[in-house]
Amino acid sequence: MGTLLRPSHTCFRSYCYSTLTAAATTCTSIASAKKTPNHNHNQNQFLKSVRDQCKSGSFRNVDHALDLFDKMLHMRPLPSIADFNHVLGAITRMKHYPVVITLFKQMGSSGIAPTTILKLGYHPDSITLDTLVKGLCFQGNIARAVKLVEDMEKKGYQPGAFTCGTILNALCKIGKTDMAIGLLRKLEEGNFELNVIAYSTIIDSLCKDRLVTEAMNYLTEMMSKGIQPDLITYNSLIQGLCNCSRWREATTLLNEMEQRKIVPSVRTFNILVDAFCKEGMLIEAKKVFDEMIQRGIEPNVVSYNSLIDGYCLQNKLNDAIEALNMMVKRGCSPNVVSYSTLINGFCKNKRIDEAMNLFNEMSNKGVTPNVVTYNTLIGGFCRVQRHKAALELFHKMQACGQLPDPQTYDVLLDGLLFLEMEDKTLGNDIVIYNILIDGLCNVGNLKVARELLYSLPAKGLQPNVRTYTIMLKGLCKEGLLEEASEIFEKMDGSGCPLDDCTYNTIIHGLLRHNETSKAIKYLEIMVDKGFSANATVASMFVDLLLSNQVDKNVQEFLQKLV
Repeated sequence: MGTLLRPSHTCFRSYCYSTLTAAATTCTSIASAKKTPNHNHNQNQFLKSVRDQCKSGSFRNVDHALDLFDKMLHMRPLPSIADFNHVLGAITRMKHYPVVITLFKQMGSSGIAPTTILKLGYHPDSITLDTLVKGLCFQGNIARAVKLVEDMEKKGYQPGAFTCGTILNALCKIGKTDMAIGLLRKLEEGNFELNVIAYSTIIDSLCKDRLVTEAMNYLTEMMSKGIQPDLITYNSLIQGLCNCSRWREATTLLNEMEQRKIVPSVRTFNILVDAFCKEGMLIEAKKVFDEMIQRGIEPNVVSYNSLIDGYCLQNKLNDAIEALNMMVKRGCSPNVVSYSTLINGFCKNKRIDEAMNLFNEMSNKGVTPNVVTYNTLIGGFCRVQRHKAALELFHKMQACGQLPDPQTYDVLLDGLLFLEMEDKTLGNDIVIYNILIDGLCNVGNLKVARELLYSLPAKGLQPNVRTYTIMLKGLCKEGLLEEASEIFEKMDGSGCPLDDCTYNTIIHGLLRHNETSKAIKYLEIMVDKGFSANATVASMFVDLLLSNQVDKNVQEFLQKLV
């Protein structure tokens, strides 16, 4: 890669101030100075040890590096900026970018900040600035990164290739492609020798914005300047062209890579295979897949999964199974995506028993089903009216530690309720409705949960204590305490026996929202009925006692209970 020439002050400053200065903020000191270490300590020997550890990467963890940094920061005289750079660079290599920003603020409190660094006779190098800019961009604070460069530039420091490239990349990542292009042009005007990284960054961003024609123009421009595209450039363009269904141009670029002696990676072929499969162009996908193997590039799990998905989309399930078998034969282990894709294909074709065979096979081979796998199978059972099997799988899912998601409950609702459930004995089971109401409350869909609750009498079903308690919990979770209290009173007056779980649920909800007096009222009733507070509620009352937020009489009452 070519190195970049340094830009003029006016170049970088004029562009950055016109676009980002409004959002920029200056760094402030957040740490106070501590006592200096013992002056008899052999400082030179200590700093040499620090440098050696940084160069060898022998830090045990980031805390080890932070401990050394803290000792350096409190030395008098202060170590050189180069010594600090070594530690900052080591922490950066561990990818703790936000930590680097915090450390630099601590340096500022000791008089080594960007705005004072030159006055104190310190000379920053590229490591310092590059580390800080990368850390700020990693946090999404691009404006502040620009401001930092501006401040340093005013002091005579010129940003280098990495610094400007980092900001360019950050702008593209947040979708500010136009600003990135503007910066590219300003850098060009300022006598930067633009390199393949700068152009590839712009090309990739344009492709993601589906501006592939513009991206191709930048390819032409960079080549006209003698800058040769690399693998990353071609992968971005091939992906962009495939996303826009420009297949012929994508395959042309693949051939062009070969002419330029740029070896395609497995990712290059995966892009094409996946795109062809999603468009139903299975013949073309298989040709690319076979070509990959012919070139000596071994397909990975992503390659096979794309092929399996393509066959399943076309209902060619036998071909999909063959792809899975070939995958295993060539030593590539199927993952949860491989099996889930196949299971989905069989479920859509109502071949639920074969889908279950695959489910059992993946479990036997140590591949753990995820929520997508379970949702697919539950939906498959509902599709063939095997509602009891769907509920059994739902219970198994939770027993195996896999938490349902909103899609799980949507599938159950569609399968068990909105299709009117032809199985009448199943439809008259309050347990099913309790499961669904619980799931809806857990994902915050109280509207449908209410509708189910209030529709039960019309279905010939009587809500039980579990039904009401589930609804109480959902309402309390959302802070709808008045409605929760109404349901609680309705239970008590309708002959539905309240249990300890019901009382603890309403009390817990009231305490969470600081409705202390109501919570204590229900607590007194609960105790009179012979029930006890559970561990969570008892702990919350202990906290109340310790905070002295209740009067003396209430304190005495609570002390007797807890």
